[in-house]
Amino acid sequence: MIPSNIQHGMISAGTVYQDDLALAERCRQGDFDAFESLYREHSSRLFSLTVRMLGNRTDAEDMLQEIFLTAHRKLQSYRGDARLSTWLFRLATNLCLDHLRSKSARMNQATSSLDDDNAMEPVSTSPGPVLGTVQNIDMERAVARLPRGCRAAFLLHDVEGFEHREVASMLGISEGTSKSQVHKARLKLRRFLAGL
Repeated sequence: MIPSNIQHGMISAGTVYQDDLALAERCRQGDFDAFESLYREHSSRLFSLTVRMLGNRTDAEDMLQEIFLTAHRKLQSYRGDARLSTWLFRLATNLCLDHLRSKSARMNQATSSLDDDNAMEPVSTSPGPVLGTVQNIDMERAVARLPRGCRAAFLLHDVEGFEHREVASMLGISEGTSKSQVHKARLKLRRFLAGL
């Protein structure tokens, strides 16, 4: 039976998501069908997130496998105090951020010289397109230019539809920081897309 606070859309602190907890328990017990169900339900949105965070499909495909391997190993830590989808997105976001940090550390000098080269490119002064009419590829490129923190918060909130409290929980930041990061991301995207 679904608790009345969940039936009416009100989720209070201390709520346990029993269905998600039961699915996680079945996965922990080695139920292949349960894990396949978990994969089918969440892989598409997680893949979309990883493509946007990592910037290319090949890395995202590898990361998706890593996400589910890590989820399989860490399912014992899931306690049902958040939706299983939130737990998976938190895990995915952290793995993507770790990958980006590692990649950044390995290629620090190359990235710095590339940034210097980009800084020398002329800036267009023609009026650019507005967010609602931008072609998808332009938006993807603009999102890829965002700083990691802004990019993660923006993707989780504006693209994936998580609330700021959920984004804060996933990224280990305050709700105010989530709001600030999303706001900064929107401003930067408008500037990038306008060619300023």
